[in-house]
Order: sequence, then structure tokens, then C-alpha cells
Amino acid sequence: MSLTAGPRSSRESSFDVPGAYGWIGFASLILVLLGCFHAIQGLVALFDDEKYAVTDSGLIVSVDYTAWGWVHLIGGIIVAAAGVALFSGRLWARIVGVVAAFASAIVNISFLSAYPIWSTIMIAMDVLVIWAITVHGAEMKEN
Repeated sequence: MSLTAGPRSSRESSFDVPGAYGWIGFASLILVLLGCFHAIQGLVALFDDEKYAVTDSGLIVSVDYTAWGWVHLIGGIIVAAAGVALFSGRLWARIVGVVAAFASAIVNISFLSAYPIWSTIMIAMDVLVIWAITVHGAEMKEN
């Protein structure tokens, strides 16, 4: 038994890279959480827009909070679904996960003045998810 790492044989499982599985699992879980957070933020915008730091005219994209509520609610469902699909490790799920995290970051940049700290945290998590999927996603190829 040799301690040196040689080329992997074609019979070895593609899930032998322990770091990849952990990062993709992390990205999946964070996408589901971000989707839930978006949905909660959307429901707040729909039912009690007095909770936000500025009026809707003070937003980067000056749209009524009801419209923002629907954007967050529908986007949150899509982001959470992308997180669930990412658990499969399929290529299409990785693509959808990156696109969903990118869209989530853009929405949060637009919503930055309403919830500055919360939006910044969500943007940071989106960037971490994009990094995890793009760097370690190829290591999770299907058998």
C-alpha cells in the first residue's frame, strides 16, 4: 500500500473527494436557508412594510414594497428549490444554483438601503455559495 497519491482509476467513485462533498452540501443547505430568508423578507414586505429602514422611494430601485415582496417570495422559492436540487450533484443543478445565488445577490444589492446589514450578510453568503459550487462542483460528477 503506497502513501503517495497517484492517478485515480476509472473504477473509483467520483465522491472520493471529501472536501467537495462537504462544500456542495454546505452550498445546498445555505441555498435552502437563503431561499427561506428571501421568502420571509418577501412576506414582511407584503404584509408590514413599516419594518424597513427607508420608504420605497429611498430604495436603489424605487419600486413599491408590494412588488419587492413578490420578487423576494418567488425568488426565495426558486433559490430554495435550487438548493434542494443541488443535493443531487447534477450539472444542471449546479448551473441553477450559481444562477440563483447570483440573482439573489443582485436582488440584495438593490434592496441594500432597506435592510443594510441583513442584505450584506445575504450577499456574502451568496458569494460563498457561488465559490463553493464553481470550485468544488466538478468534483461531484455523477457516477
